[in-house]
Amino acid sequence: MSAAEVAGFLAPAVVGALTARSTATVTVPALLAAGAVEGTLLGWGQATVLRRELSDFPRRRWIVRTAAAAVLAYAIGVLPSAFADTWQNWPIAAQVAAALLLGLVLLNSIGVAQWTVLRHLLPHPGRWVWFSAAAWLAGLTVFLIFTMPLWQPGQALAVTVAVGVAGALLMAVTMASVTGVAVVRLLRLLPPEPGRGRVNGPEPLRSPRAGS
Repeated sequence: MSAAEVAGFLAPAVVGALTARSTATVTVPALLAAGAVEGTLLGWGQATVLRRELSDFPRRRWIVRTAAAAVLAYAIGVLPSAFADTWQNWPIAAQVAAALLLGLVLLNSIGVAQWTVLRHLLPHPGRWVWFSAAAWLAGLTVFLIFTMPLWQPGQALAVTVAVGVAGALLMAVTMASVTGVAVVRLLRLLPPEPGRGRVNGPEPLRSPRAGS
């Protein structure tokens, strides 16, 4: 899962660095496409892990919904810069309210999309939404703390890309750590198979409940 997340986060990191000086007509479509790549790879990595524990896990549905939610998240992410001339004229209260609302939607977009799959497979699937939001918040925080001091105006493109790649690696490891804990905890909520005691790790392969 970590490898898939690393590969996924490289796409927007590199695209963002390469289009940093471009107009919004170039930057926005490029970042949305990179978001689709990231969501696809992220969903594939997570689905691969979950399929080991849930034999009938709907991998394609998970990947498609994760990719779509990632595009939505990136669309929200580019709104402030794409419409800066508009929202900067709003009252401060309106700016803060809009920022909070968009931030909540961004952080929960992928978790909610994946919840629509997990709700048929696991008990207490809503917990995944909180874990996912926490993972994105932690990952984005690490990424910004690392990259923002190192990205400087006028620096060489190679340096900008290298910083973005390193930040993406840190973000991926952070997110994989949080979501990995979430997967283990949620799988432990599954009822044990008849005749088999509870183990310390996730349960062995089983089929999800009907209706998946």
